Amino acid sequence: MSNRRGVIAFLLLTLGISWSSWFVERLVFGWSLVNPLAQLPGAFAPAVAAVVVRQWITREGFGDAAFAPKFRAAWRWYLVAWLGPLAVTAAGLAIAAGLGRWRPDLSPLGGLVVILPILTIVLVPVYWGEEFGWTGYLRARLLPGRPLAAVLVTGLIWGVWHVPLAFLGYIEFSNNLVALPVWTVFFVLQQIPLSWLYLASKTVWVPSLAHAGNNMVIGLITEVLLVEHGDLDTVSVMFVLSVPLGIAALFMVRGRLLGRRASAESAHAHHTSTMAPTRDVVSSIR
Repeated sequence: MSNRRGVIAFLLLTLGISWSSWFVERLVFGWSLVNPLAQLPGAFAPAVAAVVVRQWITREGFGDAAFAPKFRAAWRWYLVAWLGPLAVTAAGLAIAAGLGRWRPDLSPLGGLVVILPILTIVLVPVYWGEEFGWTGYLRARLLPGRPLAAVLVTGLIWGVWHVPLAFLGYIEFSNNLVALPVWTVFFVLQQIPLSWLYLASKTVWVPSLAHAGNNMVIGLITEVLLVEHGDLDTVSVMFVLSVPLGIAALFMVRGRLLGRRASAESAHAHHTSTMAPTRDVVSSIR
């Protein structure tokens, strides 16, 4: 019961904080949600919700929160998380070029080729806000004993969470009826490697790095090259990128890393939330 109460509370808090902040910022203050500062309340809403639920609602504490960065033990996974988005981007560009929808030319990027991978590292704390909530908390508790299903449903919820942004100027589609389902599935495909990296590294900071790369490298580079200087729209780009992401996700699922480690983790999360030990943030970090 504690596990279910925690999941419901997490979702209500996350959606309530994010959606209310987006609508107020855009419709009341007239701010553009493309502005990174305007995005911060929504970006940290999942983390805030997870902290509130862990500390005061289920009182399960932070024993499984994976705060520790584990640089020495997980350095290989940090490297995968940093270079993975570059590999997906390169594969997507190759597919677009092969289809004749983009003429290979990186000159429109200018210095972004160097800046974006560095900026990805700098912005990791921002993307921690989402990963601590979605991947670190919700996924492990959503469907105990069904780890792969939990990953897929978490990705679905994560995608739905973004939907209001399509109506508030953050992103524009020519046909929302077509684009929104594609966008949602695209988030599901991203959630698989994010969860896989979390389980492989046992730290929330690795998927936070990958998430930063998804937005700063995959998102911005393909936007500049394939949309602004290519012959594709945003939805078509998502279809193209779904090929390398889908192949990577397939290997991750077939490798059963998700099944083995997520099963044990899900059982542990269910046990800790049911027992509800009263460990606070300070004691868990110590």
